[in-house]
Amino acid sequence: MKTKILTLFTSVCVLFNLQAQDDTTKTSNAGIKAGYNLAAVSFDGDGETGQRHGFHVGFYGESFLTESISLQLEVLYSQQGYEIKGNGGTFTQKLDYINLPLMFKMYPDDNFFLEVGPQVGLAISHKEEFDSGFDLFDIEQEFDPNSFDYGVNFGGGFKTNSGISLGVRYHLGLGDIYDEGSPKNRVWQFSLGFDF
Repeated sequence: MKTKILTLFTSVCVLFNLQAQDDTTKTSNAGIKAGYNLAAVSFDGDGETGQRHGFHVGFYGESFLTESISLQLEVLYSQQGYEIKGNGGTFTQKLDYINLPLMFKMYPDDNFFLEVGPQVGLAISHKEEFDSGFDLFDIEQEFDPNSFDYGVNFGGGFKTNSGISLGVRYHLGLGDIYDEGSPKNRVWQFSLGFDF
């Protein structure tokens, strides 16, 4: 599976890096990005849980369709999940994904961008822990989350002429993590990117 994802990403990056036939000053590019996650889950649409702190890291390929509009495909490892704190202790769900966002980006000026687009994700690991504050009562339990997730992303940021970008994105999950309770991912991402 990892080989197929890497092959797909490499193929898309090669296609994105082919030059357009018009005389635009912006060129297609590829790079790496990483950053901080604040992840939570919404149960039955009744507010959100506490946030799990994590990170994301991966690759992107950006292709300019016009002078001010581009299409960006990404492959990201993302730590998600949530925390629930109560009188008895803290329950933490650690749920990690390989995500494939496809972002439509608009540049109102040379360095500022807005973005929106769909995302699909593959759950690659999960772990649920309860921390009571006493080792004797701590437990680890495994649930079986759905393998696939999907949703939509909204965001914006700045990108310098040298290819360094700083962005903020919100992921609104639309797929259920589990079959019971309709839990859906909610993730804030703060990223730093570098063009190759």
